[in-house]
Amino acid sequence: MAASSSTTSVAGAGPLLSFSSSLSSPSRRLLLPLVRRSSGGAGRRAARIPAISAKIREIFMPALSSTMTEGKIVSWVKSEGDRLSKGESVVVVESDKADMDVETFYDGILAAIVVPAGESAPVGAPIGLLAETEDEVPLAKAQAQSQSQSQPAPVTQSPPSPPSVAAPSPPPQPPAPVATPVAVSEGPRKIVATPFAKKLAKQHKVDIGTVVGTGPYGRITPSDIEAAAGIQPKVPVSSPSPAVTPVPQSPSPSADASAKAPAAALPPIPGSTVVPFTTLQAAVSKNMVESLSVPTFRVGYPVTTDALDALYEKVKPKGVTMTVLLAKAAAMALAKHPVVNASCKDGKSFTYNESINIAVAVAIDGGLITPVLQDADKLDIYLLSQRWKDLLKKSRAKQLQPNEYSSGTFTVSNLGMFGVDRFDAILPPGQGAIMAVGASKPTVVADADGFFSVKSKMLVNVTADHRIIYGADLAAFLQTFAKIVEDPESLTL
Repeated sequence: MAASSSTTSVAGAGPLLSFSSSLSSPSRRLLLPLVRRSSGGAGRRAARIPAISAKIREIFMPALSSTMTEGKIVSWVKSEGDRLSKGESVVVVESDKADMDVETFYDGILAAIVVPAGESAPVGAPIGLLAETEDEVPLAKAQAQSQSQSQPAPVTQSPPSPPSVAAPSPPPQPPAPVATPVAVSEGPRKIVATPFAKKLAKQHKVDIGTVVGTGPYGRITPSDIEAAAGIQPKVPVSSPSPAVTPVPQSPSPSADASAKAPAAALPPIPGSTVVPFTTLQAAVSKNMVESLSVPTFRVGYPVTTDALDALYEKVKPKGVTMTVLLAKAAAMALAKHPVVNASCKDGKSFTYNESINIAVAVAIDGGLITPVLQDADKLDIYLLSQRWKDLLKKSRAKQLQPNEYSSGTFTVSNLGMFGVDRFDAILPPGQGAIMAVGASKPTVVADADGFFSVKSKMLVNVTADHRIIYGADLAAFLQTFAKIVEDPESLTL
């Protein structure tokens, strides 16, 4: 594929965001239109007066991916007061998977930085202000200061709320209005009581007209009848709770709050340190939680790897890794079993994917990412190896394009190099299956004639979406994968 540049318009928060990428350069930049001009004159009266229209544009937090809800400012390439030219990088933003440079569509002066480096902001929120001339810089700084003050304002309002806790002392007066149902019950008006409460009143000979209801809108409950009859409430589980229940009847909200407080604030462990998630870790956490809603099943299959190990020793000097060989074998097996390459994203239908894109799980500093070998079934192992090296380099530099980590149709996770015998991988959202590969180890096996021999075997575990893939389909795929691995000459064709 020849090196070329492309521009794709994406609808983001507010304006359109245009991505420009070049295959020849690892850096990626985002062309960001800066909008929301604030003019000095407004109305017909201002139109008649020769007012100066100040062109101050807000730099927004861009949406760098479809799943991004907020971004983190890695660093500001430019400082306040620097003059910017159209297409020049302004800031580096960390998305859920990668870091991207943000460029501007306009010339101007970076008048104020609203969100400093190291802090996060939701998509579409202003992170900086761009002035057209130097005369507008003070106005932009004043606008930025007003925006920054408008954000801490709620924080300053929350401390005054504790004094306003004295105000909740009047709320005990609402129970006094609750006493109004007493007057209602004493009058000739209709008595509101539950059917069971009426039954208990007849059994215990309680005049229901003299009972004060504690239910909603003064409704008489069975506990009110039992209290009027002098019957202690029976609690079979624990005796202390009856002693507690009479107390919270009046301040029940505070009791609920005190009950929730211990669950919310657990005692800290001595010597522990709280480290917040990075943007990448937060994205991984969200995907893992989403995967719990998918019904999955797991199938293990032993595969003999003597022939694959021999092939690996031949192609290793040429830069081919075992991960690439496994990805190529999985892609060839998926070509014969397209249902395993299918995906279900909406829970109502599934999609047969024409492309076989093998995503490979890679642990990087601060998280986990899955670079994608696109069209892995159509490329030879040497070209796949070169692409895999480029993807690894981009992954460690956090320079992957969105289509290079979000277009996978099948995932391979290999922990065999660490000596792991077997493990179960978590299915990524939107994919049909993920294959976990363990280590290849010498194993004693017996042939059909009863003779023993030692062969290298590895255990492959596949986690599949049971809504679209069934046991027979997955078993057939694993058998085909095992045949390719045990006779890997087809991998070099």
